Amino acid sequence: MYDFHTHFIPADVLTWLKDNQRTVNAKWIKKEQNKDDFLVVNEKWGFELKRAFIDPSTYLAAQEQAGVSHSVLSPIPQLFMYDFPDEITADISTVYNRSLTDLCKATPERLSALGTVPLANPVKAAEVLQEAMQMGLKGVIIGPGLDGRMLSDEFFTPFFEEANRLKAIVFIHPLLCEDPRLKRRMMPNLIGVPWETTVCATDLLLSGMVDQYPEVKILFAHGGGFLPYQIGRLDKGFEQWDLVSSKLKAKPSEYVKRFWYDTVLWNQDSLDFLIRTVGEERVVPGSDYPFDLCVWPPCGKQETAVRSLLD
Repeated sequence: MYDFHTHFIPADVLTWLKDNQRTVNAKWIKKEQNKDDFLVVNEKWGFELKRAFIDPSTYLAAQEQAGVSHSVLSPIPQLFMYDFPDEITADISTVYNRSLTDLCKATPERLSALGTVPLANPVKAAEVLQEAMQMGLKGVIIGPGLDGRMLSDEFFTPFFEEANRLKAIVFIHPLLCEDPRLKRRMMPNLIGVPWETTVCATDLLLSGMVDQYPEVKILFAHGGGFLPYQIGRLDKGFEQWDLVSSKLKAKPSEYVKRFWYDTVLWNQDSLDFLIRTVGEERVVPGSDYPFDLCVWPPCGKQETAVRSLLD
């Protein structure tokens, strides 16, 4: 069984955080006696720094116990660092990508990885993507955009042109939604995270980028958010409004089959619906391990989808 959605923080990245603690405002906070420290960077989205995040032996033992034969590791979204100057983001990207490469080379039969890029500088992001794939990484994980910029904006053209040339996997992972209505009852994580994916995925679909960059393998986290469930509404809009249909060669329900999605849904009926909507060859196993809301072990083998994404 593969796991396409799982996160890890190598030792060199932790060293970088400690060396640059003041620059990025990194804090290790003890919240409860029976839990590990929480890591908070720049007063944003904190999380418990569990041993499985940072210790390879702990991670690999959990992988074996869960029956996962191969994991595709990703950097954690809290360390994308998009809100810092380019040199900071580029520096941690280089450290993260090299250390993940070393980790995968040590156990290639059990691990491969995606890198991270300084997305706020798309030209530099394209260079870092090329370097990452030359080192052996499968592609990169990125956020759903930047403040005031959607991924379909021309601003990101240099990055997507290079990803298209390299036939890279681009795993789009949400960040916490800043909607002030959600600042209660864990709603930023419960519905804000899939909502960010929904907005990004819908915009990419309607923008015509799938035709513009047909070789980019776009993978959406958490089953694509709410997009698959609302695809009928997009199809109706396609029939109704030129603003929806003008950049598309087919209706949205056809384009939704040209992305990939993970199985992090926690509900078999939802997963079954996703597979019926986009096809089994587009849904890959994922867990989000070792975050709190992980599906562990991941659901299903989805061997057809694994081959279609990796090939």
